[in-house]
Amino acid sequence: MLVLSLNCLAQSKIQKEKLEEVTKAIAESNAVYFQSFVKNDPSIFVDRYAEDACIMASFAPKQCGKEKAALFFRDAYENYGLRNGKFITTAIYGDGVEYVTEEGLWQLFNAKGELFDDGKFLVLWKKTTKGWKMYRDSFSSNRKS
Repeated sequence: MLVLSLNCLAQSKIQKEKLEEVTKAIAESNAVYFQSFVKNDPSIFVDRYAEDACIMASFAPKQCGKEKAALFFRDAYENYGLRNGKFITTAIYGDGVEYVTEEGLWQLFNAKGELFDDGKFLVLWKKTTKGWKMYRDSFSSNRKS
């Protein structure tokens, strides 16, 4: 019984360390995500996503792959005037092995630094050979229109 308890404690410590590693990787990715809009550089945006990622925005069909991510960036920049933003992570779920889910809030700012939209998100992160990348990005606005 003591061996089983020690084994469970060791596994719990390993899982905690993995989640801390993932949390750090997500924070680093989120910290540069909106720099893509500040610099008008879609490569920064696209690099946040896995090769087989899908963006699932409200009122739009699912958009999968790096090409679609680049088009999504261009649309947000040119048609919506997105120039900066902020992620606020409220929770991370999972074991930190292959996938984790991030839950949080987002804010979007225009060229004048004015908040023009805000909402919530769920991102399924995937461990890839290039590190932790967004695999499924689902979000919606808190505003009615």
